[in-house]
Amino acid sequence: MATVTELIAALPEEDLEHGPPTPEAKGISEAITQASQQPVPVGRFRRLTALGTLQAKIGAAYLFHWLRGFFKSAEENKRHLAEAHWKTALRLLDSMTYLRGAVMKVGQTLANFPDIAPPEFVETLEKLHFDAPPMHWSLLKEMVNNELGDDPETMFASFDKQAFAAASLGQVHGGTLKSGEEVAIKIQYPGIARAIESDFRNLSLFLLPARLTKDWESTKDQFAELARRLALEADYEQEAANLRKARSLFNDNDGIVIPRAYPQWSTGRVLTMERLQGMHLREYLETNPSQEERNELGRKIMRAWYRMMYAGKLFYVDLHPGNLLIMEGGRLGVLDFGFIMPIEGEEGELFRKMDRALTTGRLEDRLAANKEWCNIRDDETDRQQLTERYADWCWRARYCGGVFDFGDEADFREGIHLFTELFRRRYSRSRQSTPVIARCQFAMRGILYQLKAKINIREIAEQEVKATGWDRSEYA
Repeated sequence: MATVTELIAALPEEDLEHGPPTPEAKGISEAITQASQQPVPVGRFRRLTALGTLQAKIGAAYLFHWLRGFFKSAEENKRHLAEAHWKTALRLLDSMTYLRGAVMKVGQTLANFPDIAPPEFVETLEKLHFDAPPMHWSLLKEMVNNELGDDPETMFASFDKQAFAAASLGQVHGGTLKSGEEVAIKIQYPGIARAIESDFRNLSLFLLPARLTKDWESTKDQFAELARRLALEADYEQEAANLRKARSLFNDNDGIVIPRAYPQWSTGRVLTMERLQGMHLREYLETNPSQEERNELGRKIMRAWYRMMYAGKLFYVDLHPGNLLIMEGGRLGVLDFGFIMPIEGEEGELFRKMDRALTTGRLEDRLAANKEWCNIRDDETDRQQLTERYADWCWRARYCGGVFDFGDEADFREGIHLFTELFRRRYSRSRQSTPVIARCQFAMRGILYQLKAKINIREIAEQEVKATGWDRSEYA
């Protein structure tokens, strides 16, 4: 059986006749520009066709893998492997900047897995975090005018026509308010909400075989919850409210900065906020920071995440390198508060029960938490054991305490293996929010892995819990 890496290497050199523009003859920047200047395709059939074209290319790799090995030396195959990685990643980048929406989020997620996907993939798909797919200037002016009632060049003291960052649902432009503050203006792609709806309707077709499994009802609920959360992310007024709440949780001494939202220049599809300046993770690592500097950044990331969860009752989901800035003086800037899950109601009560297992680490507490979260029956021994192994991987650094080495490659790969095994065995029965939480878990571990951070996250979590006044005397 061919490996994924070998299949990628075997992709045909020529693109099919249909689909987004061919990227091989273009550089990355040109590929992004040409693909993204087209309007976001919102029709269900158009989006399905574009994805199907890409899928056909990868499927053809089985044949080309078998043929290529007969005619090339090992050294030639190695060189062609690297070239194929770049070409395939460019194809994915091209398709995702063309489709945007939920498809682009998949690419951002793939970029969070260093040393799992080929490095050429990770490096290229990271462009989805940082390189802006530009909206045509006339279209952008019309969007801002419709939302805010005025031309952007008139409304702001300055407005940069060239976007400086990309989001999956919109692009971000720099500007200056007439009062002098530098701002970042996030403008939503026209039709993106309909595009997200089309993506999920198409994805439901691929889920049809799952209707025959015992966990179908749970899978369906999780799918519906993920679609609902992504639809809410398209509401920039809600994101502005999340920014205000998160910002109120931190002070200057924390070294953690949440940008200020400006509601008078914001609507449901335009969000104006304070512009933070700093380096993204890859740029920061290229400065060759010391181990202690890496550790301190890791501690700030975890403190920000725990503060929002315990004090703010906000589960921050979009924890990826594009949403973190290392600012002057070692401060940490946190961006993008569209994909936030409030911890409230029944979900809040379950999080309190999970805290017992996170705090004590006792096997009986972990088993009880897993059984309730995943609705596991007493006779499902194999499911219980595999779920417990995965939960232990997720929680070990927290309940064991002490300094944990997040740069341990074997440990990082163990989590990927366990999650894959759960998926392979179709053990999907669990709470509706599970896919969202799993996405955040792997994103967090991926960032700490890239940092090679060695930190005590239990100590940070206990400090944040204590600050809320949460009574845990029963088990802490």
